[in-house]
Amino acid sequence: MTAPLVTILDDEPEIRMILADALEDAGFRTMAFSRATEFEAALKSTTPDVCLVDLGLPDKDGLSLVHRLALELGAAVIIISGRAQVQDRITGLELGADDYIIKPFDPTEVVARVRARLRKERPAAPVAANTAVFNGWTAYFDRYVLMDESGAETTFSHAEGEVLRLFLDSPKRLISRAQMQESLGGAAGESFDRAMDVRISRLRTKLKEDPKNPRLIKTIYGAGYIFLGDVSWQ
Repeated sequence: MTAPLVTILDDEPEIRMILADALEDAGFRTMAFSRATEFEAALKSTTPDVCLVDLGLPDKDGLSLVHRLALELGAAVIIISGRAQVQDRITGLELGADDYIIKPFDPTEVVARVRARLRKERPAAPVAANTAVFNGWTAYFDRYVLMDESGAETTFSHAEGEVLRLFLDSPKRLISRAQMQESLGGAAGESFDRAMDVRISRLRTKLKEDPKNPRLIKTIYGAGYIFLGDVSWQ
């Protein structure tokens, strides 16, 4: 079996070397890039399993690249950045990143986060079932698109899609934070909880939910969430 491919996009040579060494010692394949243009050119012939992306790139805004990767590529995206402000982390997660690691970091933690992303397993919807219909909405997971009854379309990110699929695969059942962490991967704790809060908030907005009284994604305080829709897979 071919080892998973992790791409590293960072303009600091030492960071690229540290990450590549740690990941390769752990059994991953790696490709490292110093510029976004080099990375995007490689994507034409290579599909990584996980992308590690620095935000402070010399030739392109890292956040816009994260947004494109999350929407188009289907790989997990982990930001590794020296930007430690809460708003930077929130913005990165809102744009579709699966995780956010602040520099300086421990290489073993990065390896653990990568493994966690690759270890995730979705509950079983049939492999061919990439379209779900529920309560006037249609979710196309092959295109990352939500369509309402009028035919208007709204895109969702890879990270948002993971959460939405988890809900649609287990309608009308309580899903705890621990179950979400086990299914979606990522290190448990405040960072993971914040990432879930951001994704669920954005899904509610895209589903035109009343934030004070959501109809589909209900919060059960102290327990988790329940998706109340009637779901059919096509």
